[in-house]
Amino acid sequence: MTPEFLRRPTPAAVLAALPGARAVGGAVRDHLAGRPTHDVDVGAPFPPDVIAARLRDAGLRVFETGLSHGTVTALLDREGVEVTSLRRDTSTDGRHAEVEWITDWREDAARRDFTINAMSMGADGVLHDYFGGADDLRVGRVRFVGDAAARIAEDYLRALRFFRFWARYGVGAPDAAAVAAIRDAVPGLARLSRERVWMEIKRLMQAPDPRDALRLMASLGVLEAVLPEAGDASRLHTLLAQEPALDPLLRIAVLLRVGSDLDALRERLRLSDDEAQRLRALHDLRDLDAPSPHEARARIRARTTRATAGEILFVAAAENPAAATRIPQMGFAPGPDFPLQGRDAIAAGITPGPRMGALLAATRDWWLDTGATADHATCLAKLKELAQNAAP
Repeated sequence: MTPEFLRRPTPAAVLAALPGARAVGGAVRDHLAGRPTHDVDVGAPFPPDVIAARLRDAGLRVFETGLSHGTVTALLDREGVEVTSLRRDTSTDGRHAEVEWITDWREDAARRDFTINAMSMGADGVLHDYFGGADDLRVGRVRFVGDAAARIAEDYLRALRFFRFWARYGVGAPDAAAVAAIRDAVPGLARLSRERVWMEIKRLMQAPDPRDALRLMASLGVLEAVLPEAGDASRLHTLLAQEPALDPLLRIAVLLRVGSDLDALRERLRLSDDEAQRLRALHDLRDLDAPSPHEARARIRARTTRATAGEILFVAAAENPAAATRIPQMGFAPGPDFPLQGRDAIAAGITPGPRMGALLAATRDWWLDTGATADHATCLAKLKELAQNAAP
C-alpha cells in the first residue's frame, strides 16, 4: 500500500515518470519512525540527463540543482522533490567525491552514511532495507553502514552528522564503533568547508534536546575542533526548561562562553551578516537585572537589533537563572521562525542559486524590520515583489 507521503502530487508524479524509482533517506526513515515527513527525496536508476528529460516529458518543472552529483529538483503543485541518480563514488578525498551512475540499489545504499538513512521505498510501499536500518531505528541505534572509519574517510562531515542523528533518534549509549571512528577522525574535520560545518552545527542545535550529543562531542574532541567557543552543554538547561525553542541561533548564543570572540567565529564559519548580527545581539546582552519588568523591557528594547526582546531575555536567563522567573511575568517568548524556505522560492519560480539566496535574505531582513509578524502569504508576496524588481 502506498504511504501518504508518496501519494502527494509531486512525489507521486515523480515516481510515475521514473519506473523503478524509490523514495530514499529521511522521508522513509521518518515514515517508519511515525514522525511527520516533510521533504521527499527520490533515487532513480537512470543518468541525470535521462531523469530530467523524463520528468519534463511528464509535465514537471526541472531545476538542475546539483547536476555534478546527479541531482535535479522536480516541481509540481508548489512542492519540490530532489531526484538523484543511483551512483558509486569512484574516488573521495574526505570532502568531495567523483561519481559514476549505476543501476544497483544495494551498491548505492552501501555508500550512504547510516543504516537508518540507507533504506528506500517504492510507490507500492515495499521497504528495501539492505543493512538493518529498520531494526536500528526501532531500538534507537545510530550505526554507520559497513565500516565506520571507511564511511567517515569518504566524507568527514559524516562525523558531525552522527551527533545530529544520535540526538534525534538515539537511545542509550552511542554505537561503540562509531565513537571510536569519530575520535580518530577529528583531525580530518579541518578539511571540511566552513559553510558545511556551520550548517551541521545549526542542524544539531535544532534537535529537541542536543545536550547529550554536545557532551559526547566535547568528550571526543569534536566540539573543540568545530566550535571552540562552546561552553558546558548544561548552560542550555534553563532555556530548554522554560521553552523548548528550536531556533538554533538562540541555543548557540546560550551555549557560547561569555566573552567569546564572535568576530573570529563569524570569520571561521562564514556566518551570514544577519546571523552574525543576531548572534551578537543575543550573546552580548546578558546584564538584564532590573528592579521592575517595565525597566527590564526598556533596557532590552533599547538594545535590540536583530534579536527580539523575548529571545534576549531567554539568553540572559541562562546566564542568570533568576531572570527566568520573569519570563512568564513579562509575557516574552522566543520569536517566530521566518516563514519562508528555499522550496517556497522555487515554487515562486525563482531558480536556485545565489540570486535566490539573496532574495530570501532580503525578504527576511524586511520581515525582521517590520517586527517579524508577517505570515507566510505576506512574506511570499514580498519575495515575489523583490524578485520582480531585482535584476535577473
